[in-house]
Amino acid sequence: MRKRIVILGAGYGGLRTLKRLQRMKPNAELILIDKNDYHCEKTSLHEVAAGTANADEICYSLQQVIDPKRTQFIQDTVLRVDRESRRIQLKEHKPISYDYLVIGLGFVPEYYGIEGMDRFGLAISDIPSVIRIRNHIEDQFKAWTEDQRSDRLVIAVGGAGFTSFEFLGELTQRIPELITRYQVDAKQVRIVCIEPTPKALPMFNRQLAAYGSRKLRNRGVDFLIGRVCGFDGAKIYYRTKEQVQSLKAGTFVWTGGVSGSAVVRDSGFEERRGRVRVMDDLSVPGHPEILIIGDCSAVIDPGSGQPYPTTAQIALQQADCAAYNVKAMLDDRPTKSFVFKFKGTVCSLGRDDAVGEVMGKGLKGRPASVMKKVIENRSLVKIGGVETMLKKGRFS
Repeated sequence: MRKRIVILGAGYGGLRTLKRLQRMKPNAELILIDKNDYHCEKTSLHEVAAGTANADEICYSLQQVIDPKRTQFIQDTVLRVDRESRRIQLKEHKPISYDYLVIGLGFVPEYYGIEGMDRFGLAISDIPSVIRIRNHIEDQFKAWTEDQRSDRLVIAVGGAGFTSFEFLGELTQRIPELITRYQVDAKQVRIVCIEPTPKALPMFNRQLAAYGSRKLRNRGVDFLIGRVCGFDGAKIYYRTKEQVQSLKAGTFVWTGGVSGSAVVRDSGFEERRGRVRVMDDLSVPGHPEILIIGDCSAVIDPGSGQPYPTTAQIALQQADCAAYNVKAMLDDRPTKSFVFKFKGTVCSLGRDDAVGEVMGKGLKGRPASVMKKVIENRSLVKIGGVETMLKKGRFS
């Protein structure tokens, strides 16, 4: 009887793993499980949230990657993994058994226990969430035409990291359109970023980070220093050194952190914020048949002693290693250790502006923006193929 390889999640890591395994043609049954029948370029979710792109522009059908002769696709929600019986519990289908398992289930927002966030907060996490943000912002402008409540035109963002800056960059380009459509006085619109420390974009050197902050300030973004401690749907509460202050805002988008899928916790893995510290070959301690990649895995950077940040870049590299190791186990060969090769990162500040570091060189402005598009197109090729890149790629 042939062995069965199951891949959970059709994000960057999961889908790349599948693509590699299909090319390797292992003597095994391949099953991919995801709640959606499409892949989403999550590095572009902020564009849909701001309203500068439509959801279909950053998504494509899984059928563009799945080889039906080699892979069975099950569209369902994963509930938990039973490691002892080697079975996966699903919401709608009967349990699925596995011999080898690759977990790449992505992330969920991490609110760090901030009161009210789970009930009232908005977060950039998937297609439904960003459509909700986009609609909410526009609904606030529309409602302003009826009651002229000034707080409706206040848009606040919690956190000053990568996602925050990318969202703010797109938002500053969308707001003029909403101002014109709803005949709003531009002076009444306020965009606020709330961050615990003055060190925005901590992944970049201070010169590059200062460029990003300056660009957003020039477009009207206010930066407040404070730690968000609550949100009641109308007011954001944040703590400064002296006291707790509040800000009335019609929209509050949280970008302050993420954790791995709740399935990791619900399955009883030893984890921290949904991330499992994996072995050198990406397997789970005590369970070599289970490999975890992407947002649910914690790979330690030998330089800092801390886990690498969860990015599409590391997920794609982990996927290649995971595919190799699954095939190696099938063939009774040794697995190999995962070694992350950092190639740089670029943070967009809108369609034609960005800041980043590539191959040790700092970039900003138009050159960084062009490089961002090159990176996005390369990601499309690595998973969806050249045809998908030609349909969905960034060329302007």
